[in-house]
Parts: sequence; C-alpha cells; structure tokens
Amino acid sequence: MRYSPKPSMDTRSPRKIQGTSVSPGLAVGPVRIVGAQPKEVPVWSVAASEVQREIARLREALKTASDEMQRRSRIVALQSSERDAQIFEVHRLILSDPGALKQVEGAIRTEHINAEAAVYQFITKLESTLGQRMEGDSVRAYAADLSDPWRAVLEALGQGGLQDLLSQDQDLILAAANLTPHVMTLLGRDRLLAVIAEKGGRFSHAAVLARSFGVPCVVGLPNLLGRMEPGMVVAVDGQRGTVQINPDPEALLRFQELKAGASARAAVLLAQAPKPALTSDGVRLLVQANIESLRDLDEFDATHTDGVGLLRTEFLYMERPQLPSEDEQYRLYRRVLEHMHPLPVTLRTLDIGGDKQIASLKTPGESNPALGWRGVRVSLEWQDLLRIQLRAALRAGSGRNLRILLPMVSSVEEVHRARSIFDSVRTALLEQGHEVEADVPVGIMVEVPSAVLCLPELIRHVDFVSVGTNDLVQYLLAVDRDNPWVAKLYQPLHPAVIYSLHSVALTSRAAGKSCAVCGDIAEDPGVATMLLGMGYDKVSVAPSFIPEIKSMLRNVEHADAVRLAKDALACTETGLVEAVLSKFRETNRLL
Repeated sequence: MRYSPKPSMDTRSPRKIQGTSVSPGLAVGPVRIVGAQPKEVPVWSVAASEVQREIARLREALKTASDEMQRRSRIVALQSSERDAQIFEVHRLILSDPGALKQVEGAIRTEHINAEAAVYQFITKLESTLGQRMEGDSVRAYAADLSDPWRAVLEALGQGGLQDLLSQDQDLILAAANLTPHVMTLLGRDRLLAVIAEKGGRFSHAAVLARSFGVPCVVGLPNLLGRMEPGMVVAVDGQRGTVQINPDPEALLRFQELKAGASARAAVLLAQAPKPALTSDGVRLLVQANIESLRDLDEFDATHTDGVGLLRTEFLYMERPQLPSEDEQYRLYRRVLEHMHPLPVTLRTLDIGGDKQIASLKTPGESNPALGWRGVRVSLEWQDLLRIQLRAALRAGSGRNLRILLPMVSSVEEVHRARSIFDSVRTALLEQGHEVEADVPVGIMVEVPSAVLCLPELIRHVDFVSVGTNDLVQYLLAVDRDNPWVAKLYQPLHPAVIYSLHSVALTSRAAGKSCAVCGDIAEDPGVATMLLGMGYDKVSVAPSFIPEIKSMLRNVEHADAVRLAKDALACTETGLVEAVLSKFRETNRLL
C-alpha cells in the first residue's frame, strides 16, 4: 500500500533537522521507530530453579535471531548481490561466538537475572569497551555493527513488536538510534521508503546496503528519537541530508514538488541513456557497467551501456557451499555474454582474500589481509582454480565479445605466469575440439602502487588496463578503509591519486592500449569528465549512475574535459581538487 500524504494537523512551523547524507533520494511518509536502544530493559531476579529456563529462552532467541539473519541474507542476495548479503553471515558468526555466549549465560547463572537483562548488560559492556579504546563517529558505527546482532537477540526475546511491524501493509520510513544492517532489512524494499538515524557511518555496511537498495538515508540527526512518535509524517531529503518532521501543508507541497521534479529529471536522463556519451565536439567515452552478480542483469537496460567493464566472478563462489564446476561456470558466463551480445564483457578472474572469503576454500588467517594473499596471488598459487575458470570463460566466449581481467597484479613476473597458464588452457581446449576465439584480450587491474610505477613495462605484455581505484586509494595513502581510526583519511581525490590516474593514462596512450577506471570514483559525472580529459577511453560504474554520466559528457566539449583534468592536476590539496570539480559540476549543471 503506497502512502498518500495528508496535511499535518500540527499548525506549527515545520521542524527541519540537518544531518549527513548517506544515500540520495526523496521520500515522505509515516515513520516507525525501530532498533532503538531501550531506555529501560526489564530486569527481574531469577530463582536458582528458573536459571535453566532463562538460558533456554536465551538460546531460543539466539536461534530465532540467527534464522532471521539467514532470511534477510537471502532477501538481500536476491534484491542486491551476494556480496551485500555477506554481512548477515558475519553477524551469524558473531552470535555463534562461544565466548560471548558464555559471558551472557554466566551473568544469568551468577547474578540470577533474566535473559533480557543479561543480553543488554553484554551489549553495554561491549560498546563501552570499544568506546574506551577508540574515539570518533567511525568507531561508534563500527561498535554498532558489532553489537547489532545481539540487539537482534534482545528483540527476539520480545518478538511481539517486530511481528507487529512486519504484519502491516504500509510503506514506512524507519527511524533508529543506529544505522545498522538489521534496520536496513527489517522491511522489504517495496515497503521501505527511507531510513533515518541518530548515528551511523557513511561507509558502514548498512550505508552500503542503503545505496545498493537505492533507499534515501540520512544519519547524524541529533535527538531524532526524542522528537518521533509512531505514525508521524516526515520528509527525507537524502541528497541534502535533511529531515522535516511533521511538515505543514505548505512545506509538504514544496517537498512533493521537489520530489516530482527529481523524478521527472531521472525519467529524462533514463530516456536519453541509450545515446552514446559523445562530447559536443565528437569525442566519445565508453560508459560500461560493473556487475556484482547475475541478478544485476535484470536491474538495468543493456542498451544504456557500452558493455560490462567489470564482471565480478566471486559471487559464483560465494553463493554455494562447494566450488562451482567448469560446466556451471560455463553456463553462467555464457548467460552474461549472450545477454550483452554484441557488447564486450570484461570478466575478472577470481579475486578473493582480504574482505572476500569463500566458505568452500580454507584460506589462511592473516594479521593484515589487505596486504596479504589475495587476487592473482591466490590464482597463481592454486592454479587449478584459475585453469578451470579460464576453461569455462574461453568456452563461453566462443562467438562472443569476451575480455579477461587479472586482479591485484603487482609485477611483470605475475603477468608472465598468468599469460602462460592462459595460453596453455587455450591450446588444450583447441586440441580437445572446443571452439575458442582467436583473440581474447587479456588485461590487468592497476590497483597497487607497483603496478602504476611499472606500467611502462607491464603494458607491453597486456592488451588493456583497468584502474581499480577502491584499492589503489587505500594502498597509495596507506589507509585501510575498514579501520575506523583512519577511515576519514581515505580520500579518492587526494592529489597522489589524481597524479597516478594521469600517469596511467599517459602510459596507456603512449603504448596505444585501452585504459579504463572501474572504481567508485568514476560514478561522479565530474570525475568521469576529468578522466576523459586525462585520456581514458572507458569508465565502468554501477548501472544506476550511467544516465547522468552520459548526460554530462554529451553537454561538454572535449576541450572542457582536458581543461578540467589540467586544473585538477595543478592542485596540491584534496580540498582544492574537490573545489575544482564542484565548480565544474555547478557550471555544467543539467536540467
């Protein structure tokens, strides 16, 4: 049931709270408070004869919470990607920690308190311990991620409220104390209008889900829950990071007009999306799509893209308890290639390690996995994985436009070894009577500093390069994106990143090789224009960003892009780069 706004009965001036934007979009509707930290958890004494009953209640609540997380994991996997769904498996692992369970049960046994009180005591202790060790909003968001699974247990102990929420047939805006994956997935995407929260990180797991779902989201809203009442109407502006509480009829009308304008603009951009990203003086940038999983194929129109610039293959390994066979991989790769034909599909070989683990592969524990065994390093050590994947890909690429991309390359030796395996696999397939394309381009991802510095030699042995800025930024700046102590230092527009991007473009053009950027930085239309000015011929982004990037490029001249790149390269501080891009976007604002 879609919400049809009615004029507020409150004749006072609308109250607007300024927060922090997490996910863009506009939404208006009734609010429901969820996942809030309880001000008073019921506490009562438990007789010795009742201790086992309370422990049984606790374990039943643990099972209920774990089952609910598994259910949400399946929903997220279907609606977004297996990668986004992995957070719920992590939360289930947190609940299965025997040490934590021992602490909670110990409190019930020794203090003779009820299960709710014991769980809340554990949550408070956990967050307090982290708070004493670390400071900052990013750390608080991290603490919320760790304690959120146990809040689900607390909620399972009082299941009535959740069941009431789930049983309603009404679209809602959810308000919470903390932005968590638990809050983001309480409702199906068809009923979730927006999410607003007092606390939360812009780069937390829940924030990633919000953007993936396309749900407007604002955090950093002071005293939000103290102002909320169930059913109260709120208007959320995810772009500006504002929330209006009980807007009066005039304010509501203005908001609805703003929302209608945004929808009309999006419709125009979508209608123009099949047109090429061709500057007004005839220079083209290919705008391709990043694909997380096969489910993404149904989420966008292939005619809006210039192909798939990055097909992440990890999903195929993550979504099943055993390794996929060659034939299974062949069928799935073939489906993507058929769907996109005659456009190119760039298939990245298995990129595991670090934050991407596969249940069917027992990789070693590492103290610093970001600098450890990942990407092509795993493939060259476990060559059977690479050979099976290449066999499936080359078979699937018969008569289709396939390109192979090697991740995390750091040396010429790695390229030699990988190409030797590629050539031997291709030769074996031909000898066995399989049809294989005569020329399947093989490229590398440039995402570590050594690849940038050695690119003049590396590029002699590959057909194309694609810059993975998500990793390149953290390696150039020595900043772990997932470390809350330094997360604010993760700056994609740092001058070192800009210089490196320019260096890659110059080297590629000098060698006559294609170069692309497939990291999140390219989702900004201004940055995409700058990349064209540097000499890149492709970008690859999430499909939802394609229409606006194309529209921007169609309304500028190539000389403007070159000038923008030159201005950015002249900057010596991140803030100056941001200012240059901001001014360009404002000057070339569309619609």
